Amino acid sequence: MKKFTINCDFGGQLSPFTIFIGKPEHSHHPLHFQADWLSKQRGGMIPGDVMEAVTQLQQLAEKNGVSLEELCVYALGTSEEQASLEGENKENVSEDSSSEDDEVAKDHFE
Repeated sequence: MKKFTINCDFGGQLSPFTIFIGKPEHSHHPLHFQADWLSKQRGGMIPGDVMEAVTQLQQLAEKNGVSLEELCVYALGTSEEQASLEGENKENVSEDSSSEDDEVAKDHFE
C-alpha cells in the first residue's frame, strides 16, 4: 500500500488530503471507499481528474500485469520531484515516498 497526498475540494477550498492506493477490489474504483468516506465524513471531494487518472492507471496496470500501487509511484515520482512539479505546474497529486529511485511520468496527472 502506498500513501499519496492530493488536493481535495472542501466546499470550494483545496486542501491536502492523504489517500492510500493498494490492491483494489475489482468491482470498485481504487479510490471508491476513500472518496465515499471523504464526502460523507469530511464534506470533501477527490477531484474528477484525479479519479480519472487513477482509473487510467488501473487499466494500464491490469493490461500490463503490474501493480497499481507501483505504477502510481512511477507516474508520480518522489515527493521531492513532485514538489518541484507542483511549484511549476500546480499539480493535484504528490507521492509520500522516500524512495530515491522512483521515476516520473508527469503527464498522467496534468
